[in-house]
Amino acid sequence: MPEKRSIFFNRLFPLSIVLLMTAAAGAGQSDWKLTKSKNGINVYTSSVANSSFKAVKVECTISGTYAKLMALLQDVDGFEDWIYKNKKSKILKKNSPNDFIYYSETSMPIPFSNRDVVIRMQIKTDSLPKFLTIQGGHQTDFIPEIPGRQRITHYKASWKVTMPTANTIHIVYFMEVDPGGSLPAWLANSFADTGPYHTFSNLADKLK
Repeated sequence: MPEKRSIFFNRLFPLSIVLLMTAAAGAGQSDWKLTKSKNGINVYTSSVANSSFKAVKVECTISGTYAKLMALLQDVDGFEDWIYKNKKSKILKKNSPNDFIYYSETSMPIPFSNRDVVIRMQIKTDSLPKFLTIQGGHQTDFIPEIPGRQRITHYKASWKVTMPTANTIHIVYFMEVDPGGSLPAWLANSFADTGPYHTFSNLADKLK
């Protein structure tokens, strides 16, 4: 029984990824707790005011460049290749190569409905550039809700990226999300580090 329960729980957390891609706030949290550290990827969680769901922070230094990272983030159709449990993503509106709105669906195990969300991503660099920032958040009522899927109505995330060397990037990523529906907060919080860890591990492989 314990083994079956463990398998079920490990399959259960596709949620926390929630498309990791894009980015948001959470930087204001003060009680970050390291919950996973592996292969140079550190994942932290923190309580959030007025929410039962924990915020997530990821820090890592991986091989790559600004150009490679930006190309990967601009390829929305390719998100399913590296974002944990991403079933599909597609551009809905492109304001510019670095400012666009996209739809993303996350696979969830039975009995939970797949989660989907509409996100605006904005990628910015300073003039030198010394750093890269990525901001994102959910877009309300941009497209109608789809029957059989649970629309995420609270999502925000942010990245700050620097280049310690010519071929490495340092990433600090924050995410807050409320998956909505009937997913218990205690269960989502138990595996809040799973999706982000696998997403950034896949990202590191893609950027090599």
